[in-house]
Amino acid sequence: MIAILSDIHGNLPALESVLEDMKQYKIDRVLSLGDVSGYYPYINEVIELLREHHAINLIGNHDRYIIDDTDCPRSTSANLALTYQRSVITNENRVWLAESSPSLIVGDASFVHGGWDDPEDEYLYKITPSYFERFNEKFFFCGHTHVQKYIKFDNGQCFINPGSVGQPRDGINTAAYALFDEKNKHIELRRVPYNIDKVADKMKVLGFEEKFYSNLYVGSRIGGNIDTIALYS
Repeated sequence: MIAILSDIHGNLPALESVLEDMKQYKIDRVLSLGDVSGYYPYINEVIELLREHHAINLIGNHDRYIIDDTDCPRSTSANLALTYQRSVITNENRVWLAESSPSLIVGDASFVHGGWDDPEDEYLYKITPSYFERFNEKFFFCGHTHVQKYIKFDNGQCFINPGSVGQPRDGINTAAYALFDEKNKHIELRRVPYNIDKVADKMKVLGFEEKFYSNLYVGSRIGGNIDTIALYS
């Protein structure tokens, strides 16, 4: 069984709760769909926990910003958090992040961070069966939108977003992840409560404005917007 995590974004308490929840299952491997970095302060601790669990990481756009020392073109808030993370990340953890792959195929399952036209930075909010018909795989897993969703198409193909561990944006404030049973072709979406106060208190100490962490209590973007993923014919 594969535990599929995405968009941890430096949120250590959320990752710890997910890893604790995983203990009740027989997990063969841990796969991170990227964006280990960004937004929250525990970048080294998060990477070290993933390394401890021998996790495979696919590169996300925030990971790319850290590796290439570039800014996010869309968000000043994201860039402030990235500046902090660049100042504290160890060289060893930066190297681990830089070794992340853009995509992965395991049997009849395909994994990316964003989408299949742009693995790092494509947002899939509107899901259409025709988008996936060009591929031979059956299961398609991606993150990036921070919205947990499982859609099965009439042809048997499936779209799965495990949601975000570290910054859910679907109006639910619990950490999200997914389980994929390769043998039985079964998918389970999981939600796990975690200590949001611990993240908020750390952000306060570091001098970040309330908007950087108040969204965690409601499961939204910074600024309060809640996102959705919808199926279109």
